[in-house]
Amino acid sequence: MLQINMADVITVLGSVTPYLIAIGVVLVLALIATFAVNRKTVADVAARKLIHSESWIVMLVAAVVSVSMMLSGPLATLLNNATITKYELSDSTVSAANDLAKEVESEAITLLKNENGNLPLANKKVNVFGWGSTNPVYGGTGSGSMSDQYATTSLLDGLKEAGIETNADLTKLYTDYRADRPEVGMWAQDWTLPEVPAAQYSDDLIADAKAFSDEAVVVLTRVGGEGADLPMDMTADGITYTDNSTEYKDFQKGESFLELSQTERDMLDLVTENFSKVTLVYNGANTLQFDFLDDYPQIQSVLWCPPAGQTGFSALGDILAGETNPSGKTSDTFVTDLTKTPTYNNFGSFIYDNMSEFNTDNRGDVRQPSFVDYVEGIYVGYRFYETAADEGLIDYDDMVAFPFGYGLSYTTFKQEMGDVTYKDGKVSFDVTVTNTGGVAGKDVVEAYYNPPYTNGGIEKASANLVAFEKTDLLEPGASQTVSIEFDDDDMASYDYQKAKAYVLEQGDYEISIQSDSHTTIAEQTISVDKTITYDSDDNTHNGDAVVATNQFDDAEGDVTYLSRADHFANYDEATAAPASLTMSDDLKAMFTNISNYDLEAHNDDSDEMPTTGAKNGVRLADLTGKDYDDAQWDDLLDELTFDEMDSLIANAGYGTQAISSIGKVQLTDADGPAALNNNFTGVGSIGFPASTSFACTWNKDLAKRFGEMIGQMARDMHVSGWYAPAMNIHRNAFSGRTFEYFSEDSLLSGVMASQQIAGAKEKGVYSFMKHFALNDQETNRASMLCTWANEQAIREIYLKPFEMSVKEGGAGAVMSSFNYVGATWAGGNSSLLQTVLRDEWGFRGFVLTDYFEGAGYMYGDQAIRNGNDAMLATTETTNHITDHSAASVKAMRQACHNILYTAANSWMYENGEPEVDTPMWQTAMHVAWGVTVVLVLALEALAIRRYLARRKTVVTVAAGK
Repeated sequence: MLQINMADVITVLGSVTPYLIAIGVVLVLALIATFAVNRKTVADVAARKLIHSESWIVMLVAAVVSVSMMLSGPLATLLNNATITKYELSDSTVSAANDLAKEVESEAITLLKNENGNLPLANKKVNVFGWGSTNPVYGGTGSGSMSDQYATTSLLDGLKEAGIETNADLTKLYTDYRADRPEVGMWAQDWTLPEVPAAQYSDDLIADAKAFSDEAVVVLTRVGGEGADLPMDMTADGITYTDNSTEYKDFQKGESFLELSQTERDMLDLVTENFSKVTLVYNGANTLQFDFLDDYPQIQSVLWCPPAGQTGFSALGDILAGETNPSGKTSDTFVTDLTKTPTYNNFGSFIYDNMSEFNTDNRGDVRQPSFVDYVEGIYVGYRFYETAADEGLIDYDDMVAFPFGYGLSYTTFKQEMGDVTYKDGKVSFDVTVTNTGGVAGKDVVEAYYNPPYTNGGIEKASANLVAFEKTDLLEPGASQTVSIEFDDDDMASYDYQKAKAYVLEQGDYEISIQSDSHTTIAEQTISVDKTITYDSDDNTHNGDAVVATNQFDDAEGDVTYLSRADHFANYDEATAAPASLTMSDDLKAMFTNISNYDLEAHNDDSDEMPTTGAKNGVRLADLTGKDYDDAQWDDLLDELTFDEMDSLIANAGYGTQAISSIGKVQLTDADGPAALNNNFTGVGSIGFPASTSFACTWNKDLAKRFGEMIGQMARDMHVSGWYAPAMNIHRNAFSGRTFEYFSEDSLLSGVMASQQIAGAKEKGVYSFMKHFALNDQETNRASMLCTWANEQAIREIYLKPFEMSVKEGGAGAVMSSFNYVGATWAGGNSSLLQTVLRDEWGFRGFVLTDYFEGAGYMYGDQAIRNGNDAMLATTETTNHITDHSAASVKAMRQACHNILYTAANSWMYENGEPEVDTPMWQTAMHVAWGVTVVLVLALEALAIRRYLARRKTVVTVAAGK
């Protein structure tokens, strides 16, 4: 999301300009009248003076009226936001949030390697190498930035809190080296890696370090953020460093931001030459390319510390010291060569070469239609690596450094799988987990299925996470039995080519418990006796209200999709870079932006104009707790005027507008993937560990408690809605917004997201699940980015977390995405926002755009006709509804129903209609009006009295003559 900027002020100035002109005109007329009177164009002196007085009275009234009219428009919103009470977190909430944030990170930190019992640290004095130790990753840039209102625990602070003493001389080396680096703004990206060159470590410094401790910890960091993806070729911008007047390249051509720089390699060489026990801490959300570990046998331990939030680094100190036993599991697959991943050639910037007629100018940039091909189909992340290994396409051990779902512990566990039962559509079994080591710890039970696959048939991966549970803290020797249960239709595949429905094919399904996506602990087989096709109203998939059938045929595009057929025979063809940048004529005929979107073509002449402006006396609070289809909604909606509906729809940036006629108060919605940031008051909440960190915990309870904490912080801050959680998929390691999303896996993402949403909902806070949908890269995200994907991948991978968030989390709001799904903007795509979201999944609530900047394709009139109810707008662009036809007003009415339904069921209305303090400026305006009325009446009385007196004098003089 974007911050409020000068554009808002400029917009307000633009909106008040007509009133300023009006005041000027009145002033000029008054001056003309006064001049005319003074020129004695009126013979009667008494009348001339009366006109003179009345002209100034009229000017006073006109000025007050004009100012009042100005204050009823956008300026009112600006003043309301400027004078709003700054509600802040209570001390108890801050304390509880800090404790929970540390607990989350303690279960997120993942132990990837630990040879010879290197960790926990045997020596509480340690040399910490790497500039990242003094500049760690707390979250992400952009909306993921931390609040500066609360204390932040740095990485080194976290170690100190755990009783670990660090080498101060090394820390000084890093802080001095980057002391003159300018501060980078929250919306900027800095891809430089200012690691200290090895030559600048003096012999004395190294000697003193060895004397200080035989323990070395190396910290490597990588940060990402909103608005840009990570560089896939660092030499494109010529990033270098200079030492002793000799220029060295940190990266060779084609090397990426997720590889080691030469300076980092030099540092590792230096450290491993002088220390035999080295621990590597990788701090970042994006999966680093671990192709270097075999080169450094001295690196005996590796910890993945995903972005820790404001207090999470306390957990890192406890884990290094052995106070906490790590229990994190990877949310993504770490590979040894990112260029060999199936998405590598189809991620980034691809601009169409035959779409220039659709180019738009926006905010000083030319936006050009672009595209991205999801060529890998369903084979995302571990689904590809496991299946490709089974089919003989790849050497798994050579390709994968650390599998999905992988993580070590300071203790050992044994998992025993009970008998698997399959009855009445349910698959269930127990798993007994025993701590067989000497340290208390937690373990994760991961359940996978391997479905029957027919060569050339429906695409299926050989490993699919289907359920998971995390144990309690188990003391040495203790056991816990966890129950695993899932529906058989959770193993169904979407057949978009033949059945055009979900299908559970007949055959044997291997059900396994695994320590990660690659390592099987135990497995059993169940048999599905006959194929089940979910294609009738009494047999829908996963409780769908209506049958799920093809809705995205137009998003398939002209793409060759990866197929498992004949052992991935088409791998080279399917995963190659796009051979053409030209959109075909058939697809181009479907493409729309504002330049060719035909509103009238979407009108229905049979539509009847809805009632507006009725006086039914219904208040919004009367609908709290009522069903979405309650008849009283019609009475309420009849009361709305066109302008009231337009205000509610068009000006929904960071909250929804007040409508006094129905008792709708202004509600505030806050941004932040791991926090709440009120862009108007400047008040922020505690920044929690990133979403990727939550996924690494594999702990549903922590996700739920975080949602509840978001709800409590929102109530403290007087916030009703939360622009989160974001649940797009880690399709590619270079996505800038990886930190804000959970995982490469749709189920893990869906569980974490739905639990967070459910927790916030219990506190009366509605969450905007986002970004709906297929917004899995930042590059060209607002440049009419056509995302081409087949329906199987769309439903099984990219929509699944959203589906779970509606059905299991109870989501009350949605944020649509910038990109196009196929040739249609996601915010104007009825298949996505109406058919799938509302008709199939049963969603009730409202859909909001991502930040509304127009960009030549974001169009309020199109949005409301296709299920997008509100515009996240803070400036006046194409967010307002311009069409007054019956079809348009019906769409506005439906949008307002959705917005108001969510508002009525927020915590603000839990005790009836909220009492809202009148802003000081409004009170001042009312006082000004009262004073003006009294003043005008007094002036009128004075003017008339003087006029009568003058007339009497004239008459008396005339009579005397």
